[in-house]
Amino acid sequence: MWTRRFWQDLADRAVRTFAQALLGVFVAGQTVMTISWPAVLATAGTAAAVSVLTSIALPGPVGGRDAEPSYVGEHRRDDSE
Repeated sequence: MWTRRFWQDLADRAVRTFAQALLGVFVAGQTVMTISWPAVLATAGTAAAVSVLTSIALPGPVGGRDAEPSYVGEHRRDDSE
């Protein structure tokens, strides 16, 4: 939890979660002009905060598998390649 990679991965997940929550409003049939932006941003921000808290509460790999690489430039290759 005290490594730079942990915090980069945490930020990656939080940004993705924020974007997914934001896009969820548009899927619900809203348009850019009819959205209550304060409410939408509060919802997306809350989702991102939950992602951050989850990452801190459960800092290790999930389900006994290695953590997936994030956009920070690290890629894992299978042994079969």
